[in-house]
Amino acid sequence: MTRENLRNIVFIWLAWSVIIIGYMHFASYRYSPERPDDSLVWTAGETGPRSRNNQPFLRDPFFNELVAWDSEYYLSIAEVGYDNPEIRLDPSTSVAEANGESYNLSYAFFPLYPYLMRVLRLPFTLFGLSGIAASTVAGVLISLLGTLAGMIALYDIVRDELGDEGGMRSIYMMLIFPSSLFFAVVYTEGLFVGLAFSSLALMRRKHLIAAAILAAFATWTRAVGATLLAPLVLSWALEYYQADDKKSLLQIAPLMLLPVLAYGIWRWFYGVPFEFVESNFFGNSLLDIELTQNAWNLLLERAETFRETQVIVFLGVGSIMLAILSCLLTARKYPRLALFGFFALLIPLTSGWTGTQSAFRYVLAIPTLWVMLGQWTRNPIFERVWILFSILLLGMQAFLFSFDFWVA
Repeated sequence: MTRENLRNIVFIWLAWSVIIIGYMHFASYRYSPERPDDSLVWTAGETGPRSRNNQPFLRDPFFNELVAWDSEYYLSIAEVGYDNPEIRLDPSTSVAEANGESYNLSYAFFPLYPYLMRVLRLPFTLFGLSGIAASTVAGVLISLLGTLAGMIALYDIVRDELGDEGGMRSIYMMLIFPSSLFFAVVYTEGLFVGLAFSSLALMRRKHLIAAAILAAFATWTRAVGATLLAPLVLSWALEYYQADDKKSLLQIAPLMLLPVLAYGIWRWFYGVPFEFVESNFFGNSLLDIELTQNAWNLLLERAETFRETQVIVFLGVGSIMLAILSCLLTARKYPRLALFGFFALLIPLTSGWTGTQSAFRYVLAIPTLWVMLGQWTRNPIFERVWILFSILLLGMQAFLFSFDFWVA
């Protein structure tokens, strides 16, 4: 990558960051949506005029439009830790309970992102910001820097096939996708994409040890990071097959299991409360086809009555179909990306309720989607139509998120 291309990527990222955050802040000056949000069966109770009165971690006015929903838990972990009874002013709403047991809802979220927030927030407290405001700034910066790393990695992966212009198209398609607002808010998408895509780029360059280390960090960001094991093993196997000196590759073979080791360490410390909260509060269970089918049936049934739900279904199903198609169409040229994308889709989309409601967000981590769109936008007509379609939807989604409405 030339210095000029790197500079262009940084300028595009910087401009996008300012525009998306500025839009989410200033759009509220002109108009606001009608409350509550009826998109899902439970969202009305969370989006009334006074819904945040019970959520102190979402009430700080600084960068308030960049926090909603799961941001509450990341901020709480960054500020206090996992066992925080004051996530909400009513402690009973901060825990999952069943059969006499209870765990804080924060245990449903992986540790790397909020712990990085805890470290990075410290300098901002010196500027007079409240603890929550400092954590919010830290979370946004981590998300944005992770997104920049993901952009650079994606460009590096596709430029051999698509050239410099095609590489720029691919990263631009990622930035304007209708759910890309999550790269600029207090959510894990930006950090995860930065780690996962960088790991995949290093696999392509045959830096397998560094790729395995980043895969481990990705696993501590989101559970599907563990699926980077598949492209890591594939990369090692291809290198071993072609190598004359196989001894050195045999020596590093155990390191390819770092994502599994990282997952095992997390399971040791957080596995029991995680599964408890996921099952008893969020309604999720790993690879549970029947539970997932029931969730989709109820969502589709609700969509027959509520137009808001119809939008959620349309965007979720449409993005899933695009992501699956991208894995199929790019598998030959990008087997590592397709293998990771397949498993990164399979796990959340067969695990219960969350996959039906957040699929539109989960596809951001599928690298083949941006490769495919980079290929398709070689056609100038498709490029202009897709950009118009995508940016209009992004504006709608970013606006709704800034008012705490459900988008993914």
